[in-house]
Amino acid sequence: MTDECTAQTEFRSMTPRELALLIKLAREGRKWSQEQLAEISKVTVRTIQRVESGSSASNDTLRALARAFEVEDIDAFSKPIQIPTEEGIKAAQQEFARKNITLAVHPLKTGRQLADLCEIHGLDMCEQGFDMPREAQEVFATLVDYLHDYRDVASEYSEAAKLDVYDEMQAHIDTLLALKVSLRYAERKIVIKGAGEGTRPWPASVLYVITFPLGKEPTEIATPKEAAIKW
Repeated sequence: MTDECTAQTEFRSMTPRELALLIKLAREGRKWSQEQLAEISKVTVRTIQRVESGSSASNDTLRALARAFEVEDIDAFSKPIQIPTEEGIKAAQQEFARKNITLAVHPLKTGRQLADLCEIHGLDMCEQGFDMPREAQEVFATLVDYLHDYRDVASEYSEAAKLDVYDEMQAHIDTLLALKVSLRYAERKIVIKGAGEGTRPWPASVLYVITFPLGKEPTEIATPKEAAIKW
């Protein structure tokens, strides 16, 4: 196993292009502008722009950036490290594809849309796609609870009574949007296998409801091909 891992990595310093991507991802992950990073690291905005464009940087600049990101080893951006080889990256991608399935995600904009979706799917996976503020977490949790309660008794609602359900769900969706949280959904057909001997597998459909930062919604998500289901 050690020989295999070694063959898929190499011990070297990051290239300027690799460093540029790392710095940009670290900055955007903290929701900092280039100007903010420049102020925190005490280098010029022009220097940040040059680093993120893939130009070479001095050791002093790299140490200043490491301090800004609170990296314990201030030489972490300049010293040699274990980096995946092209073969290693390809192997990791193949392994990921073997264990996961990619689903297209679509905008979830109205309460009626959500109610209709929950009626036609027997299972759901409602998850936060990013670290939301507490207020947004509470609104999303309330929406998920309401969705589950409605699905359990949806067949008992008259068409007129469903209008109130649509309005209630819409209110939560609108509140999330005001908090800059966007909802996306995906659909998937699965086969559930029972644990008991002689239990026959049966088909089911899953509705995924996921939160994303408004304006940063993906078009696809990846989810494991196989997973245990708790009843």
